[in-house]
Amino acid sequence: MLVLGATPMGDPADASPRLRDALATADVVAAEDTRRTKSLATALGVQITGRVVSFYDQVEVDRVPLLLAEMREGRRVLLVTDAGMPSVSDPGYRLVAACAEAGIGVTCLPGPSAVTTALALSGLPVERFCFDGFAPRKRGPRQAWMRTLATESRAVVFFEAPHRIADCLADASEVLGPDRRAAVCRELTKTYEEVKRGTLGELAQWAADGVRGEITVVLAGAEPVSADPADLVDEVEDLVSAGLGLKDACARVATTTAADVSKRALYEAVLAARE
Repeated sequence: MLVLGATPMGDPADASPRLRDALATADVVAAEDTRRTKSLATALGVQITGRVVSFYDQVEVDRVPLLLAEMREGRRVLLVTDAGMPSVSDPGYRLVAACAEAGIGVTCLPGPSAVTTALALSGLPVERFCFDGFAPRKRGPRQAWMRTLATESRAVVFFEAPHRIADCLADASEVLGPDRRAAVCRELTKTYEEVKRGTLGELAQWAADGVRGEITVVLAGAEPVSADPADLVDEVEDLVSAGLGLKDACARVATTTAADVSKRALYEAVLAARE
């Protein structure tokens, strides 16, 4: 069996009893950084008795068949990353997919998550959210990605490196507007934990002098934009011409448009335009 073990983001005390037990009893511990995993075990007062192997991005593909062979022989493999949950912006999904295809059992030891921790601390409406991993490194792709968030109504969570956060926030302020609200969460659960809340313009100015540590950003969802249903009549009629019923066409446009408009208002606008 493969066991995915969520590890603490900073404070070792956040490790679950099940993770402690898994570290002590697994036949094989596959670790993103073997030194950090051994240090975590020491901090937890746990002795790793199984074989410890590295499992980071550059060796992940080569390690998958070797670990599958271990599990086929009946050995229990524990997969851990430096912090948080394996396969979530960390190595792991290839091994999980390979186990699923091979019919090998996979279970998970839940635990700390920078995503949900940052959402809870952000002070923003986060009933609905999406997670976008790491922001693109280069300015062009980063700005293009941000343009896709211009009308995203859900809160958006993403990771960023400390040496890029100033440029990232400056781009966000330019593309999304300086008044969009966000929160920058730094060094979560660690000694120097900090959550900076404000507008993108304020946060860009704050980060300009440099920010250290591991960073998670929460971006508020875009405010709905009101629209005149009459402006969307042509879009509805195009769908009707393509074979969709009028009610269904109105429902689709109301759902997919960035504007805040009801399908009933669209239906009435189309009927009025046809008179």
